[in-house]
Amino acid sequence: MKLILLGAPGAGKGTQAEILCDRLNIPTISTGNILRAAVKNGTPTGLKAKAFMDAGKLVPDEVIIGIISERLQEDDCKNGYILDGVPRTIAQAEAMEKAGITFDAVVSIEISDETIMQRMSGRRVCESCGASYHVVAVPPKQEGVCDRCGGKLVQRKDDAPETVKARLDVYHEETEPLKAFYEKRGLLKTVENQNGVEATTAAILKVLEA
Repeated sequence: MKLILLGAPGAGKGTQAEILCDRLNIPTISTGNILRAAVKNGTPTGLKAKAFMDAGKLVPDEVIIGIISERLQEDDCKNGYILDGVPRTIAQAEAMEKAGITFDAVVSIEISDETIMQRMSGRRVCESCGASYHVVAVPPKQEGVCDRCGGKLVQRKDDAPETVKARLDVYHEETEPLKAFYEKRGLLKTVENQNGVEATTAAILKVLEA
């Protein structure tokens, strides 16, 4: 099963990707993580990316697609994968098609901007291990302390209301058009956001069976 998860920032793509990985026994390929790994490991494409990052520039699409292609050739991707964080734009989606990267389904988690604003303002992340919590939906056992490693939970700058609003504007302008792009290819499956993480997972698994 080769999947893309689409959805606005805060729609729960990362959380759902983690759960689906376990259920479907396939890896999640997070662009940020593989970009950092490629740079750290000094792969040819990683070195190209590092040159742009060191110069304070955005890494161009062709380099990102190159890093994804490298990663998808590894053994753990033989049975499929979930892409998290790409494509963000039509240009990236077209570049991936040209590179021969294919998908079985594109799942879009539908959620209102208002719900996202409420959700993101309650999000907390562990400074040490990066585990994610929510003060209402997924609270830690002890306030401000990570269940996994005991690290301090903080609100990221990304989750401040004014930042969230700006990120939503970018999503609607650049990424949301991907829904129509993949609908034309018969790959789009939409899932309404449910009350609770498990209910959303169940709704995603249901559309994937259809």
